[in-house]
Amino acid sequence: MKILASPKGVPQILTGRFGKYDPDGPLAAAEQAGAWQAWKKAAVAMSPAQVTRIVADAGLRGRGGAGYPAATKWRAAAAVDADRRYVVANGFEADPGAMVDRTLMENDPHAIVEGVAFAAFAAGASHAYIAVRANLAVALKRLSAAVRVAEEAGYIGSNALNAGFDIHIEVTPVEGSMVVGEETVLLHAIENKRAQPDQRPPYPTARGLWDRPTVVNNVATLAAVPWIMANGAAAFAAVGDPAFPGTQLVQFAGAFKKPGIVEVPLGMSVRKLIDIADPLPKLKAVLVGGPAGGFLSPTELDTLYTPEALIAQGSMFGSGSVLAVGPDTCLVEMATTLERFLSDEACGKTIPCRIGLRRLYEIGARATTGLSRPDDAKNLVDLGNDVRAAALCGLEYCAPNLFLTGMRFFADEFNAHLLHGTCPAGVCNPVRVARTVTA
Repeated sequence: MKILASPKGVPQILTGRFGKYDPDGPLAAAEQAGAWQAWKKAAVAMSPAQVTRIVADAGLRGRGGAGYPAATKWRAAAAVDADRRYVVANGFEADPGAMVDRTLMENDPHAIVEGVAFAAFAAGASHAYIAVRANLAVALKRLSAAVRVAEEAGYIGSNALNAGFDIHIEVTPVEGSMVVGEETVLLHAIENKRAQPDQRPPYPTARGLWDRPTVVNNVATLAAVPWIMANGAAAFAAVGDPAFPGTQLVQFAGAFKKPGIVEVPLGMSVRKLIDIADPLPKLKAVLVGGPAGGFLSPTELDTLYTPEALIAQGSMFGSGSVLAVGPDTCLVEMATTLERFLSDEACGKTIPCRIGLRRLYEIGARATTGLSRPDDAKNLVDLGNDVRAAALCGLEYCAPNLFLTGMRFFADEFNAHLLHGTCPAGVCNPVRVARTVTA
């Protein structure tokens, strides 16, 4: 995936070392590019509380979608009285076609491993896991090599840096469906249990892996920590939105002239964001957040690219993907296809998810074939809201987004299918069913 140039003046927090060292090369090359420099200084001169304070002052929040403050998780885990604590770096990246985390893991594995070490140190964890989708062979290889050479150098492992603490990091391949990206499901997968979510609370910071306090952070969240420790909390807090500082990797796909991945400051508008990739003329919609994200219409593109602003519009960060939709695409067919995928990927633990998502798909399927029932338009919205209200995990909560935002911002196109059996885009082949009237 091509790396696009960031807007002028944006510090390269996550991509700054891309191409500056060979991820398959020796540790010395990575160190020359800046890897492990912050760790070697901070871990021997600071306490865990001091490291946590710097990350808190920087305002670092999770890049996995929810935007939860990283330092708050670290403090919560550290405060629990336990014989062992864990850190899990979530690199599962479950969305189809998503390559943001994969690109980061493949191009700067040392940033992630160093970030995991900082999180473990701050949370008082002696063991950490970097969970990676099992088919990402290059990412697994490079992360494992980064862990190995860091251990050989004495930066992590037993008596790390000769400072009297242990940090053991393991790169773990994980298999499973999209729902494994949810944190409690991921923990079950690491434990070789059935990959289904848990009711929260208790949260993983209180009871996670093997019932011990566990910090779960996205790999992009942790990759920013070494930069913060090297450059200071104020430098990070000055980038992007004051309520959500720092940068984010965004992947452009679809109707763009320049698809690729770019590092951008958070808080810019979606309109300015997509201009980086130069969308094709007559843009119909933008799907933000992947298959469980939401549609934005051209009139909604001034929405800020922050979790709160996107959620308010029925969308989300998700996988960091932004998909431009051209005028020849039928949004009803697109939403229906993706809803089928989400239904297939769900674990089926709860009835609203197991049955509700399938019913949403079926309503969409009827709409694309001209077989809608009189109440389908109302049922689509009501059922979508009911599934969301009963959600046990993030997939279940976000899965109705496609239809809910479709009905909200593209009501004419959706109602044309649901009420009139027509497809404005000319993509679907609706079949009208005439009602026989007998005397």
